[in-house]
Amino acid sequence: MHPLLTIAVKAARRAGTIIARASRDIDALAVSRKRPNDFVTEVDKAAEAAAIDIIRRSHADHAILAEESGSHGPDSEFTWIIDPLDGTTNFIHGFPQYAVSIAVKHKSILAHAVIYDPTRDELFTASRGHGAYLNDRRMRVSRRSRFQDALIGTGFQFREPAGMQEHLALTADLLPRVSGIRRAGAAALDLAYVACGRLDGFWESGLKPWDMAAGALLVQEAGGLVSDFSGESEYLAEGCIVGGNPKVFAQLLQVISRGVRAR
Repeated sequence: MHPLLTIAVKAARRAGTIIARASRDIDALAVSRKRPNDFVTEVDKAAEAAAIDIIRRSHADHAILAEESGSHGPDSEFTWIIDPLDGTTNFIHGFPQYAVSIAVKHKSILAHAVIYDPTRDELFTASRGHGAYLNDRRMRVSRRSRFQDALIGTGFQFREPAGMQEHLALTADLLPRVSGIRRAGAAALDLAYVACGRLDGFWESGLKPWDMAAGALLVQEAGGLVSDFSGESEYLAEGCIVGGNPKVFAQLLQVISRGVRAR
């Protein structure tokens, strides 16, 4: 395992321990609202601080981009992209679908990724050019090729009403074309599930880099494809992503891009 990935795993597990401990008494948590339907808890902040502390001990010269504390640290070729608790709304409802997501970007390239699900003790890891793993076992995207048999993940664009309407229209267009659509509420885990074959594809808009970075690399290293809605590689900047196994990805991107252009 690459030394940077080792540190990312240690940071994710430390954050996961804080989350797991807090999950035993959710009613005692202090919860505040950042935006409509967008919550933050003391656990998000504590988990992020713990992860950053692990990273800073080894690499104080690296930059950080984290959901709760934003962008900070020195100018560096290396940036750690951190979502300490992807799926906060699920967490505060006791719905066991949330995770820690940490990616390392070298210059403009995603190099390492960790997604840790503390509810199932599932650790998803990847380093560019070295494959993707689930708890040390090599994982691959699904082999499903027929779009009508595909199980697709998504997430609702809730921050902007216009985005929500577009998403609902795309969902209505896709529903009769595929086997099913799932909305579990944690984009990082959805992408990890694409990487390990539990989902055949995924799409969502209105995302931030910390929602997508680690998951995107997992999908790529597991043999899948990712892009923005135009088929380009600017998903981190554009805030929208399509991912899937190669066959499903091509068909899903075609429907999504056509739907976006039509609106």
